[in-house]
Amino acid sequence: MSALSDAKSETVHVFSSLPSHSRDDLERRLVRKLDLRMSVILLLYALNYIDRANASSARLGGFEKDLHLQGNQYATVLSIIYVGFIVMQVPANMFLHWLEKPAILLPCSMVIWGVVSTLTGFYTEVLFARLLLGFSEAPFFPGTIFLLSGWYKRDELAVRTTLITCGAVLSAGFGSLFASGILTGMQGKLGQSAWRRETWLFYIDGGITVVVAICAIFILPNFPHNTKWLTPEERSLAIARLADDGYGRMDHGKRTTMQGLWDAVSDWKVWWFSVALIIDYMALSFVIYFPTIVATLRYDTTVTLLLATPPWVLAAIAAFSLARYSDNTKKRYIYIFASNAFAALGFTISICTMNMIARYVSLFLMAQIAAGQIVLWAWVNNTFAREPAKRAVAIAMISGMSAIGNIVGSYMWPLNWGPTYRYSYAISFAALGVSTAMLGVMHLHLKRLNEQIERNEQNAKDINDLQDPVGFRYLV
Repeated sequence: MSALSDAKSETVHVFSSLPSHSRDDLERRLVRKLDLRMSVILLLYALNYIDRANASSARLGGFEKDLHLQGNQYATVLSIIYVGFIVMQVPANMFLHWLEKPAILLPCSMVIWGVVSTLTGFYTEVLFARLLLGFSEAPFFPGTIFLLSGWYKRDELAVRTTLITCGAVLSAGFGSLFASGILTGMQGKLGQSAWRRETWLFYIDGGITVVVAICAIFILPNFPHNTKWLTPEERSLAIARLADDGYGRMDHGKRTTMQGLWDAVSDWKVWWFSVALIIDYMALSFVIYFPTIVATLRYDTTVTLLLATPPWVLAAIAAFSLARYSDNTKKRYIYIFASNAFAALGFTISICTMNMIARYVSLFLMAQIAAGQIVLWAWVNNTFAREPAKRAVAIAMISGMSAIGNIVGSYMWPLNWGPTYRYSYAISFAALGVSTAMLGVMHLHLKRLNEQIERNEQNAKDINDLQDPVGFRYLV
């Protein structure tokens, strides 16, 4: 984003001459305006998750039985979507960095996945449709995270990441509620009967997705230097405040997209985060099987889908609280650890008992993992904040490779392990422990880097000799 770096050099000095109270007032108005625009991503993200998770809800309505799926075929239907994530997320985010038009690219990918999500049929057709769904959805998550990092300061990212990604958290619950209404209310409509009633999930959700995506083109911003609805004063401030926050020297923004690819690939921290999230997403596999897990409480389909909602409502509330504390304290790992500890307790309860009340309580505990995930992605963004080209690739690499964990996790909940699913919970518990430990190692490493940066500042005779901006510290 060379245009952004050029604009920085022209505007940082302008705002240094403003009275502090005038700049603070303008900055608050700018952030409120930006928050309002970005809030549409919450709806986009909710639809993204609902479109992806429809097969999980449809399973309770006979999707698996009526398609005559056997063995691991249902797990393959769930996992095939992540192949597109692995293949496409890095090229898509590199293209976004080069194009600098997220207001066009993200909604267009959403239109495509909305159309694709309506394609259903027999096993091979469903498999092909979900493979295409993965390719079309691939740009959305890393592109959204990259877009946020192009506007918000490092101590604003956790709350904003929560604001847009809690759409997935809430849709994990309310998507089940929505599915309940469709599965019970659309039986036999327009000649659709038997398993075809489940396809209403895909028709209705896909149609809503396309409409919302078209509207989002006119709402979402691009980046500070090329968003048309900003005033010149707002544009200058948006650029200056990122520079003041330690997003790197002016020459960092001139790294090309291909240079950013090399920078990301050659940084071991990208690979460490990637492996940690692969293992972490294995622990998260219970999310895509959540309706199936709730069904072990032995209620009918409607009640089961309704019971799947409250744990995620509580998880969304907890995510907001945790993210706000994380931003205010400028700490990340301790909040990820706390969130994972609640999830581990939930896994332990489910391993040890089949008591209905205890297992339902365990679902509330397991859902708290969502808060830690949101803070984790803010941490990833913070760690690679300084160079836009590298950050675009790093986010996409970590997100794309983490999808390997989703693929493995799709096969961790076979029906013959139910209804206890003790083996599944045990694997999730172990995976969560390993990933938490790996993130702990990264926490200690970044703390040592901060100590080194501080020593370099104290010993430097000329600030121009410093590799890092004065005052920059990694959030740990």
